[in-house]
Amino acid sequence: GVFTAAMDGAQCLPDAIKTPATGTVELRLSADGKKIDYKVTVNKLLNPSQADLHIGTASQNGQVAVKLWPPGNASGKRGEFTGVLAEGSFDAADFVGPMAGSPLSDLVDEIRAGNTYVNVHTYDGVDPPYSGPGDYRVGEIRGQLK
Repeated sequence: GVFTAAMDGAQCLPDAIKTPATGTVELRLSADGKKIDYKVTVNKLLNPSQADLHIGTASQNGQVAVKLWPPGNASGKRGEFTGVLAEGSFDAADFVGPMAGSPLSDLVDEIRAGNTYVNVHTYDGVDPPYSGPGDYRVGEIRGQLK
């Protein structure tokens, strides 16, 4: 199966975020159902710091289930970024939070039920937080997977 999401600031909660940034997510389930390949593409996003897959409906903020980017302890990017932000694959061993210890099929069930979204966070490296586009640590663009 292939699952996609279109991300923008309007889907952020509790309040929509005014940002020119947009993005897309594509998840592709392997034939054996054991791993998911993903690609996260963004357009005009300032200072991307993290991209995560969360468990939650379109009307709620949920916990992180899979950290998609950056890998390991790498830091984010400074300045405006357009293009493929993150590409790779994950399996059940990569689950954190509410999905930790669950089989990959449980996440696929949640995706099919409309209960997952991808959020891309931004950070300009200085306080105060939330000073504008490029500085939304809780997430600047978001999209529900379907």
